[in-house]
Parts: sequence; structure tokens; C-alpha cells
Amino acid sequence: MTYLSLADVEFIAREAHAGQRDKAGRPYAEHLRAVADGVRARGGSDEQIAAAWLHDSVEDDALSRAWLDAAALPPSVKGMVLAVTKVRGEDTVTYTRRILATPGALLVKEADLAHNADPGRLAVLDEATRIRLTEKYAEVRRLLGLPRP
Repeated sequence: MTYLSLADVEFIAREAHAGQRDKAGRPYAEHLRAVADGVRARGGSDEQIAAAWLHDSVEDDALSRAWLDAAALPPSVKGMVLAVTKVRGEDTVTYTRRILATPGALLVKEADLAHNADPGRLAVLDEATRIRLTEKYAEVRRLLGLPRP
């Protein structure tokens, strides 16, 4: 089977999230790029970089689970995307255990957390949101066994 190239995956992710903004009001594709770059900088594989581009696609309903299942992607990429996809109502312990149990997913989540917790990104949020997110990201890092940034 011929799989989508990284350039194809990037294009699909950018298109799927077109028009979306992050909590700071920035184009969502900037977050996807930062996570993909973070995975690359941490020595991640092309499959992990592809998963980084798609890491929020199913969770944010930018792409459907059916799309992911049918996509010309290696099973490992699909597995990483699903591992980092938070399910509504799911507790954090269950979520982090799934990430730890899925080869390659921890690096994707580490890069995601690093960008989400970037002080410059958090600084533009209101204080209550900034505090809530800072605590949330710290708890996820702790459960994943990641050092403090």
C-alpha cells in the first residue's frame, strides 16, 4: 500500500482545521506546525510527525474517525492519533495510560504539551483560563512521567 506523504498529511491537516482558531485566537494550523516541529526536534520519526499533524483532528471533529480509519496511513500513525485523542468524559488517568501504552504516542503528546504550555501562548489568556490550563498540563505531564518544562 502507498501511504500519504508528510506533505499530503500536512495539507490535509491544514485544510481540515482551516478557519479554526486556538484559545489565543491564532490560526489553529500554527499549533499543528509547532507540534510537528517539536516532534521533529525531539528526534521523532516521519510517522510521529504525521501523527503530530493529525493529533487534534478527530478530537476537534476536523476529520472523522471514519476518515482516519480509511486513510492511507500506517497503522502506527492511526494508533498514535487515537491514543492522543481525548474521549469526551474520559478521565485523565485512562487517557494518559493509553498514551503510554501506544508506541510513539508519548513523544507526540510531549510536543503538544510543550506548545500548549508555552508561557507566551498562555500569557494572552485570561488569568482563570491560564491557571486552569497550567494545572491541567502539569497533571498530564506528571501522569506521563515527563519532566517539568
